[in-house]
Amino acid sequence: MPDYETIRQRLEAHGQQHLLQYYDDLRPERQEALLEQIDRIDFDELDELIEQFVRNAPEFTLPEQIEPPPIVPAHPSTDADKQLHADARQRGEQLLSEGKVAAFVVAGGQGTRLGYEGPKGCFEATPIAHKPLFQVFGEQILAARRRWGKPIPWYIMTSPANDVPTRTFLRQHKYYGLPEEDVFFFEQGTMPALSLDGKVLLAKTNRLALSPDGHGGSLKALRASGALEDMARRGIELISYFQVDNPLLRCIDPLFLGLHSLSNAEMSAKALPKRDPMEKLGNFCLVDGKVRVIEYSDMPEQLARQCAEDGRLRFRAGSIAIHVLSREFVERLTADGKCQLPWHRAVKKVPYIGEDGQRVEPDEPNAVKLEMFVFDAMPLASQTAILETIRSEEFSPIKNAEGEDSPASSLHDQVRRAAAWFEQAGVAVPRDADGQIAAALEISPLFADSAEVLRERIDPADLEIAAGANVYIGSRGLTGTLK
Repeated sequence: MPDYETIRQRLEAHGQQHLLQYYDDLRPERQEALLEQIDRIDFDELDELIEQFVRNAPEFTLPEQIEPPPIVPAHPSTDADKQLHADARQRGEQLLSEGKVAAFVVAGGQGTRLGYEGPKGCFEATPIAHKPLFQVFGEQILAARRRWGKPIPWYIMTSPANDVPTRTFLRQHKYYGLPEEDVFFFEQGTMPALSLDGKVLLAKTNRLALSPDGHGGSLKALRASGALEDMARRGIELISYFQVDNPLLRCIDPLFLGLHSLSNAEMSAKALPKRDPMEKLGNFCLVDGKVRVIEYSDMPEQLARQCAEDGRLRFRAGSIAIHVLSREFVERLTADGKCQLPWHRAVKKVPYIGEDGQRVEPDEPNAVKLEMFVFDAMPLASQTAILETIRSEEFSPIKNAEGEDSPASSLHDQVRRAAAWFEQAGVAVPRDADGQIAAALEISPLFADSAEVLRERIDPADLEIAAGANVYIGSRGLTGTLK
């Protein structure tokens, strides 16, 4: 247990002694928990952050020279791009067959916004089998493991709020066929929420108000948890990074992995062509020869609306949080337990304990939260690569309870992608008078993870999809037309 007097002196030296205001009223176990929380804070670093981000709100300055970055197209049209795709796919398959790839999912979120109580990764997300998001990705990893004959360890970053239920859930489901020793859990780091005058807030009389340190904090957490050491021991070279809320993404993509490797990149990204200039996606840009992401809110509208000679948006490459990172790059960024990524400031409403010991629910933003963004690692990399992806193939996140990016919109997109795969394989898909798909369709990653693989594995003559049917193809083929 940290020493009370040592903690008290440290707090007084940094002007945060109010954190022990209710200490004497707490039971011993709660006193111990509070002291341990306080002891984990680097107050020297926090003082610098308070001066930089609380007392002085930094303003974004748009770089003078911004250019679109080079992007490898999703559908190559030139001989050179076709050869690059072929070489990259071959290289990615080689890396997988050598056991040099790990999967890393950022899964610290709760399903609260979806009306679901529990980790978001446990939310049922598919149209027929109702698979949780964790199962969608676990089956992809298992399928790749079987296909290339080597383990693909799965690193799962949780949060303090959902760590125990996440571990319990995956253990109960036997890690969806993956060996337990190849599933590595660790918690995301946190930062104290700060009042507008720089005081650390109390969430309860015995607990600090803490918030996740952003998806960029995942890199620091890889170091702190020992995950990087585990990767090095296993011979892992590349980390496939993705977030838990997008069931369409392909988390083990040989093409993407191979492109990263052939480009000698330290960090790579998948980019989505923006459907309109003001879509709320960060913009991949080239600034002083380095790839950066400029947030949609920081991009001037006149620049966002600029078009190239072919009529497409100049800055059309949107960031969707799908990356490949080299393990050695992450090790360098997090050397000595620090992280080189910059902090960002967000002013939010944060409930806190007032001077009278009562909980205060603020009506207006009252606190500064500090977080890091993983895409800020791009300009720190010696080399980068960007691969364009197709929205209908790989992007339909579940973020909101209704409307855009909701469970309903994602289910619709999953069925639409499955229909496209069936049609590419020569299977007729029933449609109504308006051309809408008239059946529910789902394809397990254990059977096929792309249209190409599906085409290899089914005979169109063996499958007839009736209007109104629910068709699910599981690991061993057609499970049946479910009523």
